[in-house]
Amino acid sequence: MSSKLRQKWHTFLNLPRQSNITWHKSRLSEELSEWRKATTPLARLSETSDVLFTISRAEHDGFPIPFRPAWSRTYNALASTYMLGKFTSRWYFYRVAAYFAGKNDWRGVREVVNPRKGTKLDEVADRHGIDKAKFGRVGRLLLWALPVFP
Repeated sequence: MSSKLRQKWHTFLNLPRQSNITWHKSRLSEELSEWRKATTPLARLSETSDVLFTISRAEHDGFPIPFRPAWSRTYNALASTYMLGKFTSRWYFYRVAAYFAGKNDWRGVREVVNPRKGTKLDEVADRHGIDKAKFGRVGRLLLWALPVFP
């Protein structure tokens, strides 16, 4: 994926900027650890997309990380395409969930964490001042209706 397209996509997602390179490096370290543990082709692809997302988000936030994975161009393109679908679907999921949970400023909800993991729905509700019980109910129902990539 071209860097211009990636930058436009990050601008579209409009995630809160992280103002410290340490945050980005820590995330990359975590994602590389998860990538190494992935055992199935889908899990490996998903974790590869997380690594690419972390690198491109750091670059977008003004902290280019010189790490460049040695994956083939074809695999990199596949993982980049998966990354677009994965993080855009999560971003959309949280906005729809916020809307149906009654958040007036639902457009201000910009999240990409995996809603299927642990307490992520509660954490997002807390960050955005949304009733946790209602947001959790709505979120769990939406997970049946909206395609959210793992």
